[in-house]
Amino acid sequence: MIAPAIIALLGLMVAFGRVTDADGAVDAAAHAAARAASLERDATSAQTQARAAADDSLSGDGVTCQSTDVTVDTSGYSLDVGQAATVSATVSCTARLSDIGLPGLPGAKTLTATFTSPIDTYRGRQ
Repeated sequence: MIAPAIIALLGLMVAFGRVTDADGAVDAAAHAAARAASLERDATSAQTQARAAADDSLSGDGVTCQSTDVTVDTSGYSLDVGQAATVSATVSCTARLSDIGLPGLPGAKTLTATFTSPIDTYRGRQ
């Protein structure tokens, strides 16, 4: 009688651990993406490098997402040199939970994190 309850509890612990790990990895990926984008000189390169940095960060943390979305706000690159500007990266990752097999547990959970990084005020921008 207690065995099903223990199995359900273990399944919930696995699900909670997977979501917690993925949440930390998504936060780190958003940080890496924003930082990589802020080091570039133009918006196109910033978007490319941000996506690459987010993918590298997630794979380095061992997180496999069903789907990953990286959105980069590069509007700061349109400001003139000498004006304070930032670049923001938002990373979304859908973590799979369906393989845990607990009734009532959603099949996936989407985790999202955003980070903003300053662009060097006096560095040339294109």
